[in-house]
Amino acid sequence: MEQVIGKDKKTRVRYSMLALVFINVVINYLDRSNISVAGTALSKDMDLSSEQLGFIFSAFGWTYALLQIPGGLIADRFGPRILYAFCLITWSLATVCQGFVRGFASLFSLRLATGAFEAPSYPINNRIVTSWFPEHERASSIALYVSGQFIGLAFLTPVLTYIQSQFGWQGLFVCTGIVGLIWGVIWYLFYRDPLDHPKVNDAELAYIEEGGGLFRSRQAGTNKASVWSWVNVKQVFSSRTLWGVYIGQFAVNSMLWFFLTWFPTYLVKYRGLDFIKSGYLASVPFLAACAGLLLSGFVSDRLVKQGKSVTMARKAPIIIGLLLSISIVGANYTNDTALIIAFMALAFFGSGMALISWVFVSILSPKHLIGLTGGVFNFMGNLASIVVPIVIGYLAKDGDFKPALVFVGALGLIGACSYIFLVGKIERVVTHDPQEGVFAGE
Repeated sequence: MEQVIGKDKKTRVRYSMLALVFINVVINYLDRSNISVAGTALSKDMDLSSEQLGFIFSAFGWTYALLQIPGGLIADRFGPRILYAFCLITWSLATVCQGFVRGFASLFSLRLATGAFEAPSYPINNRIVTSWFPEHERASSIALYVSGQFIGLAFLTPVLTYIQSQFGWQGLFVCTGIVGLIWGVIWYLFYRDPLDHPKVNDAELAYIEEGGGLFRSRQAGTNKASVWSWVNVKQVFSSRTLWGVYIGQFAVNSMLWFFLTWFPTYLVKYRGLDFIKSGYLASVPFLAACAGLLLSGFVSDRLVKQGKSVTMARKAPIIIGLLLSISIVGANYTNDTALIIAFMALAFFGSGMALISWVFVSILSPKHLIGLTGGVFNFMGNLASIVVPIVIGYLAKDGDFKPALVFVGALGLIGACSYIFLVGKIERVVTHDPQEGVFAGE
């Protein structure tokens, strides 16, 4: 219960730290998705085929996915303040440089660089939330920061289309990159871990720790030796439950990466919509996804507070959301623009519901391997960022986008089955920490 008098009233610094993470996510996704807004124009200027455009769309994911495990290890070893500032500044520089490319090879290389420098970002996000929030606030806090990707894109996609219409796709990359450079400095100036923040009081620290926050084990130097171990890597790949959420995350991210890459091109090239109009219409599914995400996060936490089982409270919204995402196939059976957007919005609403899946990293992974488990989880999920754009490029090469939507919808069904049949009772995975000589999952 909230204490209300005197020095015992707990501060709410954790929410201001969450707000900083939220903005990080907005910028993170601006620099992932600006390529989708620029896609039609730059493919025309560079004379790219649909297959080549698919590879450009996927380039970010090659390095981003492959570096998730190293990114998780780095997130466990280095503090979020310095590491996130470094990532923000370097990926933003790569984004600015994309405004000066002249061909496929240079653009592909810079998208690879953007993915590489963004790789530690979500493991860092998860580490921050695990440090700053008790377990019963975890799903809603994750939902709030992840919503940054949808709120940012929903409201900024029309802005991005306007910038491109005025300054070309080159100006679009330069503008979004400069925003990230400025924010990287602001992040460094304002973010602190719980034990280092000058405004957090003992009451808030006690509230976080009593609720399962792990900030004391996050002090510099803790468990470095145990994290950097191939034994630990093997442990996070050997759990059936974790494999269930890995497969589920691939399915969730498949829908996300369709919207982050091919969706504007689908509206303009395959549905014949005006470019500026498409920017406004493209924002509707992102708002729907944000609504699904926030609804899922707060309902899930409420169910936990009401005493419902963690298994039901955490799994049910994700399964329902993945099943709803299959509705994307409905767009194949109408030529009405309003219905197309409605089917897309419903599918992305469902996908948004399933994006609270990051909560499983906090509640399933061994306590000393949260960053590593988050890295593996994000690696498996972001294989979709490689596979989906390329497969869609090939499926749509003859001018028919219908097989691509069936492909994305089928992956949603696979994800739902994974949570239903592979993910069992939700409890922390028990592994042996060789440094402490205890079973770290207990």
